[in-house]
Amino acid sequence: MMPELLITSGIILVLLVLSGFFSGSETALTAASRARMHSLAKQGDRRAAIVLALLGRNERLIGGILLGNNLVNILASALATSMLMGIFGEAGVVYATLGMTFLVLVFAEVLPKTWALSHADNMSLRVAPAVRILVAVLAPVTHAIYLVVRTTLRPFGIVLGAELGREQAEEELRGAIDLHEGLEPETRHERQMMRSILDLDEVEVGEIMTHRKKVSMIDLGDKPDSIVDQVLDSQFTRIPVYRDNHDNVVGVLHTRELLRELRRHEGDETKIDFDQLPSAPWFVPDTTSLLDQLQAFRGRREHFAVVVDEYGSLMGIVTLEDILEEIVGEIEDEHDTPVSGVTPQSDGGYIVDGTVTIRDLNRQFDWNLPDEEAATIAGLVMHESRLIPEKGQTFSFHGFRFEVLRRVRNQLTSIRVTPPAAVAAAVAAEREEAK
Repeated sequence: MMPELLITSGIILVLLVLSGFFSGSETALTAASRARMHSLAKQGDRRAAIVLALLGRNERLIGGILLGNNLVNILASALATSMLMGIFGEAGVVYATLGMTFLVLVFAEVLPKTWALSHADNMSLRVAPAVRILVAVLAPVTHAIYLVVRTTLRPFGIVLGAELGREQAEEELRGAIDLHEGLEPETRHERQMMRSILDLDEVEVGEIMTHRKKVSMIDLGDKPDSIVDQVLDSQFTRIPVYRDNHDNVVGVLHTRELLRELRRHEGDETKIDFDQLPSAPWFVPDTTSLLDQLQAFRGRREHFAVVVDEYGSLMGIVTLEDILEEIVGEIEDEHDTPVSGVTPQSDGGYIVDGTVTIRDLNRQFDWNLPDEEAATIAGLVMHESRLIPEKGQTFSFHGFRFEVLRRVRNQLTSIRVTPPAAVAAAVAAEREEAK
């Protein structure tokens, strides 16, 4: 009797180990990072390629592991029940139920799954070859089970194996970016850049362009020496030129071409044909997405475009550098003049120029102000208040407090912005003073 008990106990132990293997493998493979596996596979790691292949047929993977897991669990329970009934009679059923529940739960489920969650990538690489063999052996059975499951769910309108839509895939990618945690400046900047790349097809050229009020332009009707002086005084290499009025943009003057002509005519600007010197302007709608505009810049091998509205009126200009700055942040060279648009205050608030864009504020301070209806902070205040506020008016929305500090005609030129944390601190201080 004793040898039989030992053999049966040994078999049950082996079955529990197999059950733990199946449970841990399932957790490790489903929790493994697809991105890391893809990277390792590209580097020649065969085990990573096996993991990707298994995850590519997820229904076969889960079906094979669950089938193997249930087989060993049921067999272990049956053997334990038979063994304990031989020792304790009918009471052996109760002992077997309680004992196997404890053993399976702790040693075949919780323990291996906990370990697998903590070492998902490494464990998935180790178990992948063995699991592939198991899945291949059990493939006919799992396929039959899958057909039964799919047929059963079809009347309820549930479709198995549906691919993620574009929006769902993007949401998953955004979630992965948000999980890229860390307060270090490098990590924060990486997170901002990746978010900005995903936003390229949602942001329009009109939101990042240089407004016509700030665009340096040259009138072709000016005298030649005046045109040359304006070009030399400008910090830009490409300057839009117009005739009669600013909406009549007839070309883009490149300083390099002007210098070539000056050299060719030995510095005599009166001999230069300024009508033929500028290149033809490239007009783009202000509703063009940044992704489309970036692709257009690459396709045309140009860096400069004139932005117009639906009526053909000049709105501003957009450059390749503007789009790149949306991704990597502000790019300054030796000719750039730093824009003083945001001034921190001792109370945690900020004095912001009305022309500062919401996207720049969100990127710089990790705020979540909406930029769907307005591009600038002044536009946001006017949109939310449904009026053109007077100086001194205060508004609260989206958890922020906005106070209009200066207004010039119908334009809000200076606004005090107090973020939620500073607002909460101010309210707490007021309550403390009231006591």
